[in-house]
Amino acid sequence: MNVRLPAEWEEQDGVLLAWPHADSDWRETMAVVEPVFVNLAREISRFERVLIVAPEIETVREQLRRGGVNLQRVTLLQMPTNDTWTRDFGPLTIFEAGLPVLLDFGFNAWGLKFAAHFDNLMTRTLARAGVFGRREVRIPGVILEGGSIESDGAGTLLTTSECLLNPNRNPHLDRPGIEKTLGGLFGVSRFLWLENGSLAGDDTDAHIDTLARFCPGNTIVYVKCDDPEDEHHDALAAMEAELQAFRTVDGNPYRLLPLPWPQPCFDENGQRMPATYANFLIINGAVLVPTYRNEQDAAALEMLARVFPGRSIIGIDCLPLLPQHGSLHCVTLQIPAGVLA
Repeated sequence: MNVRLPAEWEEQDGVLLAWPHADSDWRETMAVVEPVFVNLAREISRFERVLIVAPEIETVREQLRRGGVNLQRVTLLQMPTNDTWTRDFGPLTIFEAGLPVLLDFGFNAWGLKFAAHFDNLMTRTLARAGVFGRREVRIPGVILEGGSIESDGAGTLLTTSECLLNPNRNPHLDRPGIEKTLGGLFGVSRFLWLENGSLAGDDTDAHIDTLARFCPGNTIVYVKCDDPEDEHHDALAAMEAELQAFRTVDGNPYRLLPLPWPQPCFDENGQRMPATYANFLIINGAVLVPTYRNEQDAAALEMLARVFPGRSIIGIDCLPLLPQHGSLHCVTLQIPAGVLA
């Protein structure tokens, strides 16, 4: 059977968001974090549909209306959630003989670090609500988060060993076991493993979407630390060397483009937060880029404009997301074309 895991830059039906709420870790920062989600919904709805889940939807609807969001392009669904990281607990879509199939991987909150009993049920809850029409939903019986893998849409997967081989996910699977399992599920024949690189303050055990991202034209953009005194410098330099050694399916080096290194961001307790420009979201006609009220923001937008010359490059202030150890890509999940009812 011909199976393929699409790239993020392929055509989409919409983007899935889970709204922050007072019964979550966002309770103390709702006033600053909800405007980030309004901004996300506004910008995404300019280009495609927005699917929003929340325990209480009428207050969300009113916020969207006041924020000038095109409500005709928004679908609101009421359901309980633990948190907002749809990238890691939402459905991952493959195409099997050209038809979309949704994979509902297990989500254990990055190795049982937090509660996830509602979030782990979201895909099947959405399916029961008719969101995906008659599209098939499969449960592979494997723990996997969407932020831990990058697909080029042509059979190559980019990931990190620190996450996928961590015993807090699938302790029964070693590297050959992971490659065999995910290779079969995704139709992937090539795995590019990064052994180095992670961000201080990251709960995910080095998700690839904080470090390096596939882009069109055999391009990989990646975080590069240019400060020798920074705690990340040596590990990210080793990661860069690994990327330089990778080859495309044709045996050529990848086109590697380094993203700017933001100045350190710290929370109110002085803990470093995982600010990264690699956590951007590609949608139809645009790329949404996290910004952090940082002097490197403009350079990050400029770099990604070079990588995506045909798309609008839109900065989204994501500084309020960082205290919960994630950013823009983490709170969004693209739904490929042909999936939504």
